[in-house]
Amino acid sequence: MKSELNSSTNTSSQRTIAYQFITLMGIVSLFGDMTYEGARSITGPYMAVLGASAGIVGFVTGVGEFIGYALRLVTGHFADRVRAYWFFTFVGYGLVLSIPLLGLAGYWQLAALFIILERMGKAVRTPARDAILSHATKQVGRGWGFALHEALDQIGGIVGPLIFYVIFLLKGSYSDGFTMLWIPSLLMLGFLVIARIKVPASEKLEIPEGAKLSGKEAKKGLPKIFWLYTTFAFLSVAGFSHFQIISYHFKTKAIIADTYIPVFYAIAMGIDGLMALITGKLYDRIGLNSLVIIPLATIPIPFLAFSHSYSFALSSMMLWGAVMGIHETIMRAAIADLTPIERRGGAYGIFNALYGAAWFIGSTAMGFLYDRSISQLIIFVVAVEIIALSSFFLLRIGKFSLGEAAGR
Repeated sequence: MKSELNSSTNTSSQRTIAYQFITLMGIVSLFGDMTYEGARSITGPYMAVLGASAGIVGFVTGVGEFIGYALRLVTGHFADRVRAYWFFTFVGYGLVLSIPLLGLAGYWQLAALFIILERMGKAVRTPARDAILSHATKQVGRGWGFALHEALDQIGGIVGPLIFYVIFLLKGSYSDGFTMLWIPSLLMLGFLVIARIKVPASEKLEIPEGAKLSGKEAKKGLPKIFWLYTTFAFLSVAGFSHFQIISYHFKTKAIIADTYIPVFYAIAMGIDGLMALITGKLYDRIGLNSLVIIPLATIPIPFLAFSHSYSFALSSMMLWGAVMGIHETIMRAAIADLTPIERRGGAYGIFNALYGAAWFIGSTAMGFLYDRSISQLIIFVVAVEIIALSSFFLLRIGKFSLGEAAGR
């Protein structure tokens, strides 16, 4: 089947195809999120049931995130080198099938393996998928394009946890919930095939008709602002409390019943999608300056999440979801604006590897600090986010300011 791009030469047609493609990829992510976000909403309590401690939950979460992000350094580079963006995307989404297999885990060690395999799949697909998406977002606005994708993505993030809510409400087991996740995981792969047929060569949505990639930019190093921006992101993420630790607290302190933990996660995902649309538009107007919201909104989260109050727990989930929406939208959009198309996959890989390192350090530290003292965990978060906020203002007054970087 020939690509619709071959018969579309005007800007209006390009924008239409871009919107259709972003929507299709959003549906792929919707079903993907329904699968793995549904699982992530209860993996903390599930591992507690299987006998894991808070330290183990934090460590497994951190290792999974670190591997899931560090591997992107390799996959992003090779995706650029061999121009095999679709191949990496398909392989990565295929590994999502490890999530339904969690229902077979009778020990926390086996559950940890499946959790890490899913994270590895995300590492394989994400740089390539985001590079593909970045080509389409050129037609509709970087922030808005990634926001639309994230909003669709989070519909799955809402529905997935609710699957477990219904299962628990019907007196079902964790295994029953994981078995149900076979349905969205297979639909995810089906829509991915449709997207591939629709737009087999996504770069044509960004480069002018008839133009070719010179390859010269691929030989150059990434711009300085990319590294400054990545440093800020690293610090911001290191102080961001992971949901697995928060949900572990909800479970072990009996703040929320098991049945409602997935509901709280679904609420967070709903806020995530809404915030994505808001901040996507904001980014297209003021650029990377919008990132200052992240450390400011992250600092209150542990005070609310690790309290013993039901209302504070609910508030923490709303704030947590809002920050995640900014992470998933602006941070992805910015990479496309900061890097040349020839280095896009590799840039996403490097950025996400460092992002994952921050997850690993932060999650592991918070897991073990939680076992010692919640107060120490809160001090850690506040200190790291203050440093992140300081780095943001240093960037603003530096030669390579954030406003200049985004071309604003």
